[in-house]
Amino acid sequence: MATAPAGSASLSDILTAAKNLVTALNNAADAYLSVNGKSTLENITVPTIVKATPGRVASVSIIVSGSSTGYLYDANNLTNTTAPLWIIPETSQPNGEPYVVNMPTNTGLICVPGTGQSVTVNWS
Repeated sequence: MATAPAGSASLSDILTAAKNLVTALNNAADAYLSVNGKSTLENITVPTIVKATPGRVASVSIIVSGSSTGYLYDANNLTNTTAPLWIIPETSQPNGEPYVVNMPTNTGLICVPGTGQSVTVNWS
């Protein structure tokens, strides 16, 4: 194998640098999605286990307003409502934007919409 001229990198060095850049970009994208949500569960109208393992709730969108507030719980079964994370307002924001929750969960994530509500939860 020929050596690289003085002052230049070998093909192996260039390929290693490219691999390192791709790895760094993948790690940055994964970190971004972990905070901003990797998955979405739409049209939740009844108490639902969104995630049965620890994670993070990123945001909540209220698709259909209700007549009472709903709740997000840090739990992995529907009977455990002892650790509320966030109160889901009865109505959406004036401009229709999602509510940014950005909270970690230790156990899992349960969504209990308010009466008449339909919500979407973004989580990771």
